[in-house]
Amino acid sequence: MRNLRLLRTSGCRPAAAPGSPRCFCLGVDPGTVFVGSQSGLVELDCAAQSVVRELSLAAEGFMPEDGSGCIIGLEYLPEQECVCLATAAGDILLCNLGTKQVECVGCVDSGLSAMSWSPDQELVLLVTGQQTLIMMTRDFEPITEKQIHQDEFGEGKFVTVGWGKKETQFHGSEGKQAAQRKQTEVSPASSWDDGKPRVTWRGDGQFVAVSAVCPETGARKVRVWNRELMLQSTSEPVSGLEQALAWKPSGNLIASTQEKPNRYDVVFLEKNGLLHGEFTLPFQKGQVKVNELIWNADSTILAIWLEELETVNSNPNSYVQLWTTGNYHWYLKQSLHFGNLEKNKLVSLLWDSVLPYRLHILCQGWHYLSYDWHWTTDHGMGENSLHVANVAVIDGAKVLVTAFQHAVVPPPMCTYELQLKQAVNQIAFHTDPRCSGDMAVLDADNRIFVYRYGQSTVKDPTVRLGATGGNGFKANVEIPHLDKTYRVDLGSNTDEMMNPLRLRFLTWLPDDSFLVVGQDQHSARSVLHHLTAAPHITGAEEEQLNLRYWRSEMILGLTDRCRFFVNDTEVASNITSFATYNEFLLVTTNSHTCQCFCLKNMSVKDLQVALSSVAAPNSETLRKVERGSRIITVVPQDTKVVLQMPRGNLETVHHRALVLAQIRKWLDRDEDFTKTMYPSLYSTSNDQPRHQPEQKKVNLICDVMRAAMECIDPEKYCLSILTAHVKKNPPELETALQKVHDLRENISPHAAAVSAEEALKYLLFLVDVNELYDYSLGTYDFDLVVMVAEKSQKDPKEYLPFLNTLRKMETNYQRYTIDKHLKRYTKALGHLSKCGPEHFSEFLNLVKDQNLYCEALKLYSSNTQEYKDISSLYGEYLMEKQLYEQAALILARAGIFAKALDAFLNSGSWQQALCMASRLGYTKDKLSNLARSMAGKLVEQRKHAEAAMLLEQYTEDYEEAVVLLLEGAFWEEALRLIHKYDRLDILETNFKPAIVEDYEVPNCPEFDLLSETSSVVTPSDMSSRYSHSNSRISARSSKNRRKAERKRYSLKEGSPFEDMALLEVLGENVRAVDSVRGDVHVLLKQLVLFGFDEQAEGLQQVLEEVLQLMETSIPEIWTPALQQSSLNPVLGPNSTANSIMAAYQQKRMVAPAVQDPELLVAPKLNKNLQWKLHLFQ
Repeated sequence: MRNLRLLRTSGCRPAAAPGSPRCFCLGVDPGTVFVGSQSGLVELDCAAQSVVRELSLAAEGFMPEDGSGCIIGLEYLPEQECVCLATAAGDILLCNLGTKQVECVGCVDSGLSAMSWSPDQELVLLVTGQQTLIMMTRDFEPITEKQIHQDEFGEGKFVTVGWGKKETQFHGSEGKQAAQRKQTEVSPASSWDDGKPRVTWRGDGQFVAVSAVCPETGARKVRVWNRELMLQSTSEPVSGLEQALAWKPSGNLIASTQEKPNRYDVVFLEKNGLLHGEFTLPFQKGQVKVNELIWNADSTILAIWLEELETVNSNPNSYVQLWTTGNYHWYLKQSLHFGNLEKNKLVSLLWDSVLPYRLHILCQGWHYLSYDWHWTTDHGMGENSLHVANVAVIDGAKVLVTAFQHAVVPPPMCTYELQLKQAVNQIAFHTDPRCSGDMAVLDADNRIFVYRYGQSTVKDPTVRLGATGGNGFKANVEIPHLDKTYRVDLGSNTDEMMNPLRLRFLTWLPDDSFLVVGQDQHSARSVLHHLTAAPHITGAEEEQLNLRYWRSEMILGLTDRCRFFVNDTEVASNITSFATYNEFLLVTTNSHTCQCFCLKNMSVKDLQVALSSVAAPNSETLRKVERGSRIITVVPQDTKVVLQMPRGNLETVHHRALVLAQIRKWLDRDEDFTKTMYPSLYSTSNDQPRHQPEQKKVNLICDVMRAAMECIDPEKYCLSILTAHVKKNPPELETALQKVHDLRENISPHAAAVSAEEALKYLLFLVDVNELYDYSLGTYDFDLVVMVAEKSQKDPKEYLPFLNTLRKMETNYQRYTIDKHLKRYTKALGHLSKCGPEHFSEFLNLVKDQNLYCEALKLYSSNTQEYKDISSLYGEYLMEKQLYEQAALILARAGIFAKALDAFLNSGSWQQALCMASRLGYTKDKLSNLARSMAGKLVEQRKHAEAAMLLEQYTEDYEEAVVLLLEGAFWEEALRLIHKYDRLDILETNFKPAIVEDYEVPNCPEFDLLSETSSVVTPSDMSSRYSHSNSRISARSSKNRRKAERKRYSLKEGSPFEDMALLEVLGENVRAVDSVRGDVHVLLKQLVLFGFDEQAEGLQQVLEEVLQLMETSIPEIWTPALQQSSLNPVLGPNSTANSIMAAYQQKRMVAPAVQDPELLVAPKLNKNLQWKLHLFQ
């Protein structure tokens, strides 16, 4: 029920061109056209509207100078970048317009009447003047030559099996007289037939058909040849068969025309030569002739070039008609009238080989035209009208209208039809929702017929009821009437070049004016016109519409390549059709689904995501449809969606989304019925908690309903109880199958009880049979499995051998095999553990493959060897994951101390490592080496105190221990060891120099925090000497981290967040100085202890001054206004219009949003820490 709508048109009309055109072909580049005339070859550039190159064949001697020459074939060869043409004189030429070179690759003395290349351009077929066929390769090497007229039928000759005599066969309504009837003689070809052969190739290039006039009968015959020119078949005798010939690219039919005694038909022949269907052209006998038939590339449109038979007083009119078929009916969708001027006479036409809906036409006056078509469905667009479900289909001079609110009938049947005098090209429904059933019809003569509903009691003769419009006496539906007829004034001269279909995209506006897109006369651009009615002339049958330019843009929603746009955004690339209905958008996709989306609260981005994502299996937005289905219309105030199948029949579906939306409107409620209508079921129940957001409502209702039915009568409500189990999420299929199993084991004597067979059949209605088969297998009940399998489509050869193999197994190993097959690995592991030690290796492989270490450990006692083997395997797995400490714990408790020691060492747990060494019985030397190795790692991690403990206690190297303590600034612990081992000499050699060195670091000139902010000592510099952190991050990673943090805000002058960078650095410095006071206090005590009073006093004084400076500077840096803006920003999610205006009135600056609002909060100094020594106060 689709119509062809003109999408765009373009053309070329060069100012000057030699001679008269005879034929044309297309180049590879868009807009390049090669035209052959009686004198030579011309290349046109449609974009430039001019002749680009010209090649005179008369000058080269291949065409006569008097213009009597004729080009009978033209083909562009892209690989050779030249044009191949054949002349009637018999020359075959290769012409390169770029180099002006002409090469004669062959010559036939008897002349040529046709040249045709195969679709793959591998072969070329020539028809000579002696009625012979010559097949040649692309390099013009002859393959074979055959006579056109053959006495034999061909290789596909029919075989008579001899079943009965003709006299005894059934002859239908004609009776037995048909057996004695002689065959009617075939009438010769029409008088206007030029007698020339016609050639057409099948789309795959495997066969070629040739139509030629038989010299004996004078009638045309069609013969089919293969690529080696072996005759395949000859057409049956067809009286009145004409010259037009076109093989459908899909390969099933050959189209031609036939003149019959009372009508003019387009007939179709099969490859075997037999007739197979026809349709009648809308002309009287002897009125027109068909020059050519041409199929488009995808075999959906048949173009017919017609011409009136010559008249005495005027030139004949030319027409091009576009026909399509659906549901075994042929529709005339478009009719192009070229008038009767000599310069508008058609020369040739062809379809584009790349774009299947682009038609190319060349006229006698060097006027080249190109038309692009696309499919559309014309239907009412309103919401509240009674006629919005009307769909109109163009069928020549008739418009077939189907009112889907009344009945859904397949085309070509309809509710009523509009009969016009000329062929219809466009239909537009009124855009006013109140009268969306009204139609405007544009015919081939640029007249607009306006049909309206109501306001007329006189029967309109142009409106006729169809198959479902009435019962013959009274119409069941309201029909429209012809209200007005307009003629569009194109403002063109009758002598200028004709351009049919100059108007497209007809739109009927609510103010009863029209919008239409036209073609600019002097350029290739489109122009939008506004059609308004001219003053009405009394007594005139037609009113006139004047053209006005309309400056606005039009946006196409769906392209012919399935790209779906919303405004200028592409939201999907797999949409085949769409329709809107209230707030819903319905689309069909290439994946054979119909999706429905509510656009009320959906953005374009949300729609794009929804169309690109996979919908949930039970989503209400999606339903599957038949392959190739397209949306015709959606019936308003209903849920019917009318779809048309590729073969033409209709199907009506009720989309779940529309059904639920309609139900919601009827209910007109937005409440939780469990709290309003049925509150007692939940408010007084103590079994279910009141607030369970993680428990779904469906599961809750299913449980409550099931419990109630089981209490009342479990046998009566057996099927409903099964439904409650199955409809939970996730479904409780095992429980449902167990109930079916119980029904089979415990047969109830009650007459109304449900049998196991009935229950299983009901379950199969709710659940996919393959899924149910897997669950039944998981019950280990083979009888139940067989019951389910018998209900499925499974082949017994598939499941019976598997079940028989399982029956032979030991019970535990049998259940292990089943669970592993169902991928229930935890259960499989439990069954396998009971199969004995001979299957333990298989047990370990399953544990390792599925990472079931925790589940495996629970199956064995901790004192068994199996437990130890599993723990060893688990430990190795954890060490691969770099979970060394957890691996060590698993290994240690299983008694695998050697592996546990390595794991503890990798985790840094030196205490546990020493314990494992003890369990392994390490000697003193081996233990010392282990301790020294661990101490080195601890020093790398800046854990000097722990490293010193290892060296002192396990290696007895107290000197190195003291050095490590001094390096880590553990002064008091170092003193303890010095006095413990009576090594007071270390005080002079190591201790005192260390504390003096430590004093000098923070007392360096760079410690002046009031110098340039860029030279402020960073927190890491200040605290590196006193860091007692247990962090194991390496210095390199810390450096990288600090570098990444500094990149966030730059201190460079003039940078966007220079002020934030200053706040960040100043805050870090304040916190660093505040944290270093404890370490300074320890250092002061050691300086005083060893008589460095001057240095200690200076250090205390400097730090005290810095702290005082910070305390006074913090309120100046972090002002109250700055801190308040961090709590209540002027702009933010909690701001209102009043608060923003109040902030501007108070002259508060609107600070830009920052990533770290905590930088605006002032740091705090810890005043409770007592760090100063009384000696220096």
